[in-house]
Amino acid sequence: MYFDELALSDEVLDALWDMRFDTCTPVQEQTIPVILDGHDVISCAQTGTGKTAAYILPLLTNLQYDNHDPNKLNAIIMAPTRELAQQIDQQMEGFGFYVPFSSVAIYGGNDSGAWGTQVTGLQKGADIVIATPGRLLSQMNIYDIDFSGVKYFILDEADRMLDMGFYDDIMTIVNKLPKDRQTIMFSATMPTNIRKMAKAIMHNPIEVQIAISRPPESIRQMAVDIFETQKTAFLNKLLGDEAQKREGEGLKKVIIFVGKKQRVKELARALRANHIDARAMHSDLEQKERDEVMLDFRNGKVEVLVATDIVSRGIDVDDIPLVINYDVPRDAEDYVHRIGRTARAANKGEAITLVSPEDKRFFNKIERFLQKIIDRVPLPAE
Repeated sequence: MYFDELALSDEVLDALWDMRFDTCTPVQEQTIPVILDGHDVISCAQTGTGKTAAYILPLLTNLQYDNHDPNKLNAIIMAPTRELAQQIDQQMEGFGFYVPFSSVAIYGGNDSGAWGTQVTGLQKGADIVIATPGRLLSQMNIYDIDFSGVKYFILDEADRMLDMGFYDDIMTIVNKLPKDRQTIMFSATMPTNIRKMAKAIMHNPIEVQIAISRPPESIRQMAVDIFETQKTAFLNKLLGDEAQKREGEGLKKVIIFVGKKQRVKELARALRANHIDARAMHSDLEQKERDEVMLDFRNGKVEVLVATDIVSRGIDVDDIPLVINYDVPRDAEDYVHRIGRTARAANKGEAITLVSPEDKRFFNKIERFLQKIIDRVPLPAE
């Protein structure tokens, strides 16, 4: 289906045209009409399916046509991490280029100037607020914020927010909102706690199931049975071979996921010692540092990003050919989101997981979830 077959406003369609978007993804095709009709919606769709546009486009259209107070907050979009909040804010800027609405992103790790901008946006009545739960709650505890005009409440990656312990924060925020609102929830999975929250905050929601949260076939998944002490040496060889395959062009945007931030720092140092351009991404970095690392990685100035799960969701980089799990994630859903960083936007990609004897039971659980045995790659003789 094409976007111009949907009841989106001309201004939104003009922005899509400028951005060279013409065809809907399945989640957009099934969700946008339901949101435009004003229903509460639960949409189960994994990362990389175009879900952000699935709620931004109808939100911008509905704001143009409904009766709302232009001097009050009209919509709140909740996201689990500052990275996802930033991504949503960037997409809002593009999709909303021709509409007369203001938005403000509320997340932690900013300087005092950004804090002031956030406070001004909340108190002056930005049309759309994009926020992490903890930061918005902090603002609410300090300042008197008027939520009486909120007509739209959107939860993106709701399962992740609950995993991170934000249930009470979300419910505190919900209790400040008008009862007569449209609530929209996106989640990669639909566990019991998500359904419990949906029952508490939604009114007769329509459920849109796009697909089981499993990796697309465009990702070639591989695993290496390896001892912990062999991992770094194997990685150096693997990345060296990858660089050679690219005929002197160097590595092209590789993400290596590591379980703990201390191991992230150690591995990044070890790779740099072997002349591999690697940068670390973890929660100890200041927001400005994290922004700089991601910008350099997105622009190809950094070849290898060594990261915790902080970037497994919500990072919009389409041309990542290789993802490596240095440590096996403990949760199958985390595995799906990690390797989902590759093979985006119709590209193909590869994902390699290093499986130590200690990690085999966790990897077996992932294979059971995927309902397939991942191909094993033999260790090089050396």
